[in-house]
Amino acid sequence: MTRNCQVGSVCIGPDQPLTIIAGPCLLESQQVARDIAEQVRDACAALGLSFIFKASFDKANRSSITSPRGPGLERGLDWLSSIASDLNLPITTDIHAPAQAEPLANAIDLIQIPAFLCRQTDLLEATGCAAAEHHRAVSIKKGQFLSPGEMVGPITKLSQANCTNTLLIERGTTFGYHRLVNDFLGMGDLMNLDLPNGSPPVCFDATHSTQTPGTGSTTGGRPEHAPLLARAAVAAGVHAVFLECHPNPDQAQSDASTMLKLSAVGPLLAQLAAIHQALQSLS
Repeated sequence: MTRNCQVGSVCIGPDQPLTIIAGPCLLESQQVARDIAEQVRDACAALGLSFIFKASFDKANRSSITSPRGPGLERGLDWLSSIASDLNLPITTDIHAPAQAEPLANAIDLIQIPAFLCRQTDLLEATGCAAAEHHRAVSIKKGQFLSPGEMVGPITKLSQANCTNTLLIERGTTFGYHRLVNDFLGMGDLMNLDLPNGSPPVCFDATHSTQTPGTGSTTGGRPEHAPLLARAAVAAGVHAVFLECHPNPDQAQSDASTMLKLSAVGPLLAQLAAIHQALQSLS
């Protein structure tokens, strides 16, 4: 049984509208982020899709110490809160350290645990406690190095911290060097974890799944295949899709090699909405 995850006004789960989590990888400027949020919000509204805006105030796992990391916690939360308030949107961003849990839970609807940190007990406990206290949700990206069944551990740690309002994100599994693969049989297992309170809903991260890690001074990618993966994931029954997008991906300060061009998002969303509707009509 799959339970729901409540993110602000958006409910993710079975028999709910397909949710789109989208935005730029990095908060480059408040205006760029706001423009992306507004365009994707309007496209989702026209198609009956739910929308959660995503952007990172800090990227702590850059390939180089000289790479741009974002505006930082204080300014980043100000920008995100302003966008959320002005556009009436739930928002998500990622957390990197336990000390960030309380300020994030004060401002962010969905706190995201990065894939490389998904087993860090102190981070999970601090995030879960803060999220439970402030009635927020927590998403966990499945580590590229973990099997679907091993995600029972991180979800259980959050539950032990009194947080059961959770979402799982699939973003590919390491296959040798410089390659991620998407195991849809495994994703089916991820959607059916054996947990006392039911399995969390699952989001498919279409853009990060196209990464080719470790292929140079920056992470490479094959973003032309993100729409294919997103369509396959919606047909497989995921509850949400994660897309990073930018008006000019080649000029983006982070994940330039994997983000979708903003102008391509609307047509893709129309396809995903049609697939989701067709799947629901069969159930």
